[in-house]
Amino acid sequence: MPAFSVCCSVTSFQKLPLAFYRRDDVVQIARELLGKYLVSLIDGQYTAGMITETEAYRGASDRACHAFGPRRTPRTELMFGPGGTAYVYLCYGLHHLFNVVTNERDQADAVLIRALEPAEGVEVMQQRRKQKKVTPKLTAGPGNVSSALGIRKQHYGNDLTGTELWIEDRGIVIPEADLVDTPRIGVDYAGDDARLPWRFTIRGNRWVSR
Repeated sequence: MPAFSVCCSVTSFQKLPLAFYRRDDVVQIARELLGKYLVSLIDGQYTAGMITETEAYRGASDRACHAFGPRRTPRTELMFGPGGTAYVYLCYGLHHLFNVVTNERDQADAVLIRALEPAEGVEVMQQRRKQKKVTPKLTAGPGNVSSALGIRKQHYGNDLTGTELWIEDRGIVIPEADLVDTPRIGVDYAGDDARLPWRFTIRGNRWVSR
């Protein structure tokens, strides 16, 4: 296991402030979210994992983004609000996908959290996912992330500095050489935008989607 994936002392854990999310470069934010910890306190159960895979979506100019056009619907309206909230939607009627809204009002940028390396509350994650063994299948893939952490449609719009869902900085910095960028997954319909290298993973980390 890479040295940078080892947790720091709990005394150093800090929630990311709204200013982190409200910057104008969603691609940079997606890169910087690697190594941060997504935490949930849902139904009285605490779970947390290190973010190992993200995808950036750049608002109304990105054909792969729900808000392209711009497209303002009851589902996407939240994306046009200020950064620092949870955009959760149901994919194929089966999987809840958790996204972080970024940038300022009316920009509609977001980062999809695609995978985590489990850290705390692993048994709770196993129960939610009905997994007997702790393998990448537990939290690799965006639907699996939400299932393991208890994230559902009702968490749409949650304040990411609140008490149910938040992201922590535990002092881990992923070296530039260990950041891997590839095209995003499942967006072939987006034409040239499908080839943008806006999916980010940690080199050599097994907790990523396949």
